[in-house]
Amino acid sequence: RTGRAEDFFVVQLAANAASALVWLVSIAFRWPLLGVVVGLVLRQRGAWRRDPALLRGYSRASWVWVGQYVVRVSVFAPLWWSGDVFALAVARVALSWPLVALCLLVSWFVLQRSLPADHPGLRHPRVASDALS
Repeated sequence: RTGRAEDFFVVQLAANAASALVWLVSIAFRWPLLGVVVGLVLRQRGAWRRDPALLRGYSRASWVWVGQYVVRVSVFAPLWWSGDVFALAVARVALSWPLVALCLLVSWFVLQRSLPADHPGLRHPRVASDALS
C-alpha cells in the first residue's frame, strides 16, 4: 500500500515485537507461555504451575523464546530502517525455521537443566505437598 517494498516486512517486525512482549508478560505474571503450550500438549491443565520446579524451569526456558523475538526485531528493524529489501528477505528466511529449531533445542536444554536431579520430569508435575515429602 505504501509503495515501498521494505514495508512488506513491517507486519513481521511488529508481530515479533508484540510476541516478545507477550512472552515477557507471561513470565512476569507467572504463566510462562512455554509451560502453557507444553501443559496443553501433555494435557496437564494447570498442574505444572503447582510444581515450583516446573514453574521455574518453564519461566527460564521461556526467556529463550523472548530472546529469539528480540533477535529478530534487532535484525529486522535496522534493515527496514535502511530500506535494504534483499537483506530483509535473507534475514526473514534465516531467522525463521532455523532459529525456531535452535530455540526449541536451547529451551529444552534450559528446562532440563533447571529441574532438580530427583524431579520425575515434565509428564509428572509435583504438587507442593509432593515436593515437601
